[in-house]
Amino acid sequence: MAMNEDTIGQKAAQNTTAVNSIVGFRRSEIIKSLGLMAGYAAKQPKPFAKHIRNYAGEMLEIAKGTSELQPDARDRRFKDETWAKNPLYKRGMQSWLAMRRELNGWIEDSRMHPADQVRAKFVTELIVDAMAPTNTLLGNPAAMKKLYETGGASLFRGLKNAYDDLRNNGGMPSQVDGRPFKLGENVANSKGAVVFKSEMLELIQYQPKTDQVYKIPLLIIPPQINKFYANDLAPDKSIVRFLTKCGFQVFAVSWRNPTRQHAHWGLENYVEALIEATDAVKKITRSPRLNITGACSGGITMALLLSELAARGDNRVNCFTLMVSVLDGKKSDSEVGLFVTDTAIEAARKHSRKKGVLSGDELGRSFAWMRPNDLIWNYVVNNYLMGENPPPFDVLFWNNDSTNLPAQLHSDYLDIFQDRRFRPDKNVVFMDHIVDLSAVTQDCFMVAGVTDHITPWKACYRNIRLFGGEVDFVLSNSGHLQSLLNPPGNPKALYFATEGADYPARADRWQESATPHAESWWIRWNTFLSERSGEMKPAPKSLGSKAYPPLAQAPGEYVFT
Repeated sequence: MAMNEDTIGQKAAQNTTAVNSIVGFRRSEIIKSLGLMAGYAAKQPKPFAKHIRNYAGEMLEIAKGTSELQPDARDRRFKDETWAKNPLYKRGMQSWLAMRRELNGWIEDSRMHPADQVRAKFVTELIVDAMAPTNTLLGNPAAMKKLYETGGASLFRGLKNAYDDLRNNGGMPSQVDGRPFKLGENVANSKGAVVFKSEMLELIQYQPKTDQVYKIPLLIIPPQINKFYANDLAPDKSIVRFLTKCGFQVFAVSWRNPTRQHAHWGLENYVEALIEATDAVKKITRSPRLNITGACSGGITMALLLSELAARGDNRVNCFTLMVSVLDGKKSDSEVGLFVTDTAIEAARKHSRKKGVLSGDELGRSFAWMRPNDLIWNYVVNNYLMGENPPPFDVLFWNNDSTNLPAQLHSDYLDIFQDRRFRPDKNVVFMDHIVDLSAVTQDCFMVAGVTDHITPWKACYRNIRLFGGEVDFVLSNSGHLQSLLNPPGNPKALYFATEGADYPARADRWQESATPHAESWWIRWNTFLSERSGEMKPAPKSLGSKAYPPLAQAPGEYVFT
């Protein structure tokens, strides 16, 4: 049976592309890690010999049929009953499990430096998972059954899928069947209009859904890495729809997908463009102030906007929301970060400068190899071995609708990661002012995801100490994007929070005192925003204004580029 949406799409949706893939893997770093492992084996032969003996002993037990090795109950690769009942398949699975167990055991016993140990485990898992018997036709009993049941049709369809991916997807297995999704029809279909347009962005104003609206509008600042409509997917999980139903005047930025001619666009240009957009929001709504929200790389851009406005003495922003965004990242925040060396960063910078952009396809491929089980091998099995199409899943449709990064913006992000430029002791000059988030004293609502591998929640927690205002930190119960798309009524909704502004320095200490709430964090966010959005007034009868007439219907034109 092919994997359904729950077993393939949901797992992949937890691992959407984001800013931490902008460096990418360099083959030399993988080879260096393998050399490092060989060095430890040579220097410390006893642990290595111990696990070689253990492996040989286990292989003997496997050959005799007396091995008790079993896969993890959560490992769906081995759910088919053939793995337990067929002696040949069972021995193949157990041989693979024995290899993985002893390699991991040797790494743990080898007294490696902790960072080296994490690198070694990551590289080992990368290789061992690629060698899993389930990734081959003959080694996958479910695929062999499908081949027999369909009279070979599944193999024909799988070869066709592989050929299509070679031609149209850079040789990577497709993650989603995008045919059912049409922008502006069943995705990104909230009513609204483009009311301001520049070379870099379109500003969309959404149609109010209440007779009365809050006076202070809200502007959504999306990441530059993906398109803005993550905030407006299916109606039942659209952040835009939720906010308009709650009485907020909602605006959203839609970034232009840059090409080589826009290689010079950097963070200063993006912040300047946002200042123009906020000017338009203020004039259209006749409000001197506005609230803003930014997620992932959009949160980084928003932080620089807030710092710049504070340096100018400009108080147009009333409060802000920072979602799944790491401003003070460390290499140790994730296993992948430990492969990011200065040499790798400079190689990535040189690569995008040569091309003018870091392409969205490259970003997607780079990130897929960071989570290959969820983002590659799942689809190899489903698409090629089983001959099925990937599931139609709106989150993955959005994730695969990728955008390019201009070379200068890419370089700016690399600088932030490399030098931790938001730290107060760095004295970094941006737009002729020192970056100083402690001068940003507005109230902040901050969201992170418990299982977010992209922007780990403990790294997001460090953001609290950078800002000078009151923070309400919320930990949602899912991964990167899924932690945000968590509407009221979701039976799995859960978040953790504390009352009051006392945040210990260590995230673990905060977690110990945090209270679980079995509901969507959107409800708490609505309360936060409503208390900081002014009085109510009659909803505008039309979108835009005389100075900013509607230019196109939402979702605009840039989203199609």
